Amino acid sequence: MSWNPALTPGCPDEIGVDAIETLIIPRARDLGGFEVKRALPAPKRQMVGPFIFFDQAGPAEFLTGQGIDVRPHPHIGLGTVTYLYQGDFHHRDSIGTDQIIRPGALNWMVAGKGVTHSERTSDEGRSGPHSLYGIQTWMALPEENEDMDPIFEHHGKEAIPEIEAEGINAKLILGTAYGESAPATMFSETFYLDVTLEAGARFPLPDDHEDRGLYLTQGSVSIAGQEFEAGQMMVFRPGDKITVSAGAQGARLMALGGATLNGPRHMWWNFVASSKEKIEAAKEEWRANRWGEGLFDLPADDRDEFIPLPD
Repeated sequence: MSWNPALTPGCPDEIGVDAIETLIIPRARDLGGFEVKRALPAPKRQMVGPFIFFDQAGPAEFLTGQGIDVRPHPHIGLGTVTYLYQGDFHHRDSIGTDQIIRPGALNWMVAGKGVTHSERTSDEGRSGPHSLYGIQTWMALPEENEDMDPIFEHHGKEAIPEIEAEGINAKLILGTAYGESAPATMFSETFYLDVTLEAGARFPLPDDHEDRGLYLTQGSVSIAGQEFEAGQMMVFRPGDKITVSAGAQGARLMALGGATLNGPRHMWWNFVASSKEKIEAAKEEWRANRWGEGLFDLPADDRDEFIPLPD
């Protein structure tokens, strides 16, 4: 944990409200008593840097024996990022990973040419009443990495760089910011931060990344004289110096962005690719159910069920 003078805000409040290029109000989906708010992709914004999918999962409360069961399903052309505030997920995948993630840690799975995984509440989590609250996002891969072999990395909360300044605590989940680097392997320039602000604290966004946005999970913030509440994503113009001021109750936010890719991505179900042909090929492979013989297999300890290809 270190104090970083780069977090000391200058005087960027001179920016106008047009510095906010896009304001996104997430779409809420009820998954049987479990709410998900989806901010990306949005009608006016497919990506923020390489981030192409952004879900707030929960907060939700479960009784003993209950939990989340996301059956095995496939991905191509992306990296999945799981970061929890509360609860746990038991991750299993087709390259042999068996990992439980808990609050403050990072699960980073790069699908590349193809991977299958499941996410379920752990047996320990189901042993009593429990909650789940976190953020799941996908990052589109550069074209040269779309056909790489899949990889998985888990980094415990103790490995996540933590930066402090007056009224600010910022955890660097991915990429680089304020002179710090997170441990996960990245394939394009990015940053991803979990930021907690005390009431009235002022937080400057990194200004050395091309594309930048933030998603507010708790409290409220003021930007260029405008107030924003939890459950909103703001995407900013490149180059502007942006400072966020926390409201009277403080705030918690996810700051994200990085270099834009060389073009838009095609997205269908759980597949992301630079070409429609790659997505069509993945659809046929999943439909064929040739586990271990074609592009996809099932996790070794979670083979009894899977999510079928949508109609």
